[in-house]
Amino acid sequence: MKQAIWTPSQKQIDRSQMTKFMKYVNLSRHLSLKNYDDLYSWSIKEIPSFWESLWEFSEVKHSTPYSKVVDDTSKMPGAKWFPDVRLNYAENLLRFNDSKPAIIFKGENQNPRILTYQDLNEEVNKAAHALRNMGVVKGDRVAGFIPNMPEAVIAMLAAASIGAIWSSSSPDFGIKGVLDRFAQIEPKILFAADGYFYNGKRFNSLDRLEGILKALPSIENVVIVPYTRDQADISSIQNGIHYKDFLPAGTVPEINFEQLPFDHPLYIMYSSGTTGLPKSIVHGAGGTLIQHLKELCLHTDLTRDDTIIYFTTCGWMMWNWLVSSLAIGATIVLYDGSPFHPDSGAMWKMAQDFKITVFGTSAKFIASSQSIGEKPKEKYILNELKTILSTGSPLIEENYDFVYENIKEDVQLSSISGGTDIISCFALGNPILPVHRGELQCRGLGMNVQSFDSDGNSLINKKGELVCASAFPSMPVYFWNDPDGTKYQQAYFNTYPGVWHHGDYIMINDLGGVKIFGRSDATLNPGGIRIGTSEIYRVVENFPEVTDSLVVGQKWGDDERVILFVTLTEDTSLHHEFIQKIKKTIRSESSPRHVPKKIIEIADIPYTINGKKVEIAVKKIIHGEDVPNRDALANPESLQFYQNLPDLQT
Repeated sequence: MKQAIWTPSQKQIDRSQMTKFMKYVNLSRHLSLKNYDDLYSWSIKEIPSFWESLWEFSEVKHSTPYSKVVDDTSKMPGAKWFPDVRLNYAENLLRFNDSKPAIIFKGENQNPRILTYQDLNEEVNKAAHALRNMGVVKGDRVAGFIPNMPEAVIAMLAAASIGAIWSSSSPDFGIKGVLDRFAQIEPKILFAADGYFYNGKRFNSLDRLEGILKALPSIENVVIVPYTRDQADISSIQNGIHYKDFLPAGTVPEINFEQLPFDHPLYIMYSSGTTGLPKSIVHGAGGTLIQHLKELCLHTDLTRDDTIIYFTTCGWMMWNWLVSSLAIGATIVLYDGSPFHPDSGAMWKMAQDFKITVFGTSAKFIASSQSIGEKPKEKYILNELKTILSTGSPLIEENYDFVYENIKEDVQLSSISGGTDIISCFALGNPILPVHRGELQCRGLGMNVQSFDSDGNSLINKKGELVCASAFPSMPVYFWNDPDGTKYQQAYFNTYPGVWHHGDYIMINDLGGVKIFGRSDATLNPGGIRIGTSEIYRVVENFPEVTDSLVVGQKWGDDERVILFVTLTEDTSLHHEFIQKIKKTIRSESSPRHVPKKIIEIADIPYTINGKKVEIAVKKIIHGEDVPNRDALANPESLQFYQNLPDLQT
């Protein structure tokens, strides 16, 4: 049996929320589940009973009971969850109203700002009344072009309390990137900060805001939040109002939480938009809430005693996931800025100073920290840190070694994976299971996740397509501007009818662990053998001379050949001997099929703003195809380096 890199103590297992939930299920359902495998098996065989037990265990606030849990778990899309129930997402997140810190906000080079749960309730109450005074009603769209700051959370909760739909975009998006998203949904109100900070520099958002508003006639009011200056000149912002003038003066009546159906729209999220116009994905309030409660309470073991951070912008689903931690009463830490400013230890210093217990980040951040030789355990006191979460792309095995060798030995490292499409996870962490190098610990409770071959056969210990074979509450309720559901159907259900096809290339082992090898549409196929891109990244990025890499398949004759692009340290050149060394290592650690036909030095690797490598865009470019919506990239200028490369012509 393979050796675990971390194992929870019996004390940790006994006091975990997962164990408490299993005991609750055994008692209330007259079962004798003994371990996670038993619990997971029951949760996907008895899906209605599982979600009902979770509803009871997590004490979801609601005003009208449900008549049943779900009508048909085999109906995808279209299963109806918790019909007749009435609830409000914001009311569930604001169930606590005391002096415990709800939000700690840290911006670059700024002193921390703390809001208690009482402060948060008061601020949301004022903002909700102000929105109502502006004529916002349920179903209206309220948008944010705003940094990861308390006013973003306040505005979202205020909108949700009314039944309005929240949608947000990071302020580092270009005008076209914002319009590609917001023009589809026609928001009534827009919240924006005057600017943001990144890597020690101040950026003005008002200039771009003017350009955005010219193409968004639906906007009736723009609320400007002060951030980079005390009070910006907003005279050029059409229908602009300062945040302090937006809020009502004096005391306001107690907030009225609209009681809404389980599937009432809460969020509109967007696909990355790197290969076409972003899909506008509508998520329901109830499905988002109960799925996040499951993942935060059970899989992350989050309690009121915890302080949790996720390094994210308001344009990534991890922001929505982080904010749901308020429903558990934990303290959330919001950070705006570069994770490496003023130095490479900035995030770990925050973990020390704020006594963070759950630290969420991206695989790219961990890999970057490793490549620059960061050793947090030697510089910072991380006694309270119990869990590190990583997502955005596969976390390779050497990254696991780095965490345990250089950050903390006794920490649960949970690589998690799901997506904007489900605003949650398919596979993630588990406080009662060991951690193995390169693996996600388990599939999520209630998520009938399988690996399918091309014929729809379920695979164990073999690579295949990630599917979910039964309905789950956080499936999108619909796509915006998709009246007959055609776009929704095509996005997930055309490959395996009636089964959610997610587009990840995975392997589930016989112990329930999961490995993800990258996106299916980026999967390499030399000689008809499917290879996940992460299998090559794992080897290549272990070379100290390689700072980053990207691998794609290039059509060549009747086959496909593997092309590897690398960025190198300043003192390294891509000479023949080094190329042969890379190829030899890939051959010995993976297989001859994995060896790239060409290895090419490149000046930069393209990433989305959320830190994901953009393999598909590069693949398009090397085949002479156009790449639309470049504003979705953090560094769109990098794509020019891949055009008309002579090395790819021979």
